[in-house]
Amino acid sequence: MSNRMKQRTFLIYALLSVGSLNVARPAAADVVTDWSLRTVGFVTAANRPGPSGIIDLAMVHIAMHDAVQAYQHRFETYNEPIAGASGSPTVAVAAAARSVLVNRFPAQAAQIETEYQQYLTLNQLLASDPGAAIGDEAALRIIHRRREDGAFPQNPEIFTGGTAPGQWRPTPPAFASMATPWLGDVTPFALKDVAGLLNEAGPPHLSSGVYVRDYDEVKALGGRLGSARTPEQTDLAFFYAGSSLPQMNAIARSVAIARLSDIGETARLLALANIASADAFILSWHKKRTYAFWRPSTAIADGDFDGNPNTAGDPAWLPLINDPPYPDYTSGANSITSAFMRTLALFFGDDNCTFTVATAVPQAVQKVRTYSRFSAVADDVVEARILLGIHFRFADVVGRRQAKQIADLAFGHLLRPLE
Repeated sequence: MSNRMKQRTFLIYALLSVGSLNVARPAAADVVTDWSLRTVGFVTAANRPGPSGIIDLAMVHIAMHDAVQAYQHRFETYNEPIAGASGSPTVAVAAAARSVLVNRFPAQAAQIETEYQQYLTLNQLLASDPGAAIGDEAALRIIHRRREDGAFPQNPEIFTGGTAPGQWRPTPPAFASMATPWLGDVTPFALKDVAGLLNEAGPPHLSSGVYVRDYDEVKALGGRLGSARTPEQTDLAFFYAGSSLPQMNAIARSVAIARLSDIGETARLLALANIASADAFILSWHKKRTYAFWRPSTAIADGDFDGNPNTAGDPAWLPLINDPPYPDYTSGANSITSAFMRTLALFFGDDNCTFTVATAVPQAVQKVRTYSRFSAVADDVVEARILLGIHFRFADVVGRRQAKQIADLAFGHLLRPLE
């Protein structure tokens, strides 16, 4: 087996194990959760820059939802409804995912097509089934709609920030320029625009009490050496140190598998969650590029030169993990977590749900955590990003709050039940 195939096999195994529910009855996946899992695998394997794979994820899940509703007519479609559907809805969903994936990842087209054909064979379905044309049409409509959305420009900006106090600049060890600075200008999926949500004053001024409070907190708890973190806090930090996109999608899939038995409901849930997450990320990146606020590692290293006598600097301070290559404000991880967890709570009409979440991060000692509320995951991710030393609390809190607002908007205005 080639190294690439070994990596892919491990990836699929890891994604399967990221989230699950404690339930009394046995759970069963369906075509939507099957192809959601495959989509996360292909997006991850493509190694999109920064978090930009969320655009691909939203597109695939929208196509699957619209393909199902060509048959069910229970919920609004994202694009124009497809009339005259015939054949198998299962084939339609698989074909919708396959077609979007091939369009987005031509380098993986052969593997995508192979998995599609194997899926049909395994489920005793025919490639000639009329449902395939329905899925292809659902895919074509979202591909066409997103063809000039500003994603993945040919000549992307190279942004390295500034050197004045408060300004983000590349951080060690890679000293990389900002990943995907263009992402904040991508056309949203649910919002009319993101500029209209820049309705806050931005990160606190370096002279403010809020800044000093959050500076002291991350300095004390987020350092690589000599930190005041407890062992339990360190383990929580590592638990949420991996990519949020696979982890949150896995939670949503496992909830759907445990609580839903209809592919229309499942497709709607996963589409809404990925739409909200995509727009939350777009807004987060718009703020990152607009405010370009420095990471705690830079702030603490230059603490004696920021004009505030209450911030004691430490040039040797390092975060628990290396900074990702983009500014602090607002937190992308908290944006996606909040968008997913809020969508789940809205969908089921209740924040209460007992479920487990797993991590594949090697440094995490506790590999599985049990929760009784969706919002509790969002609570923990706020704390984790501070404990990792890569975010100020205000960046986490604002990212979480605005993602929650976006999830409310998406849920209230898209894919609604038809009367």
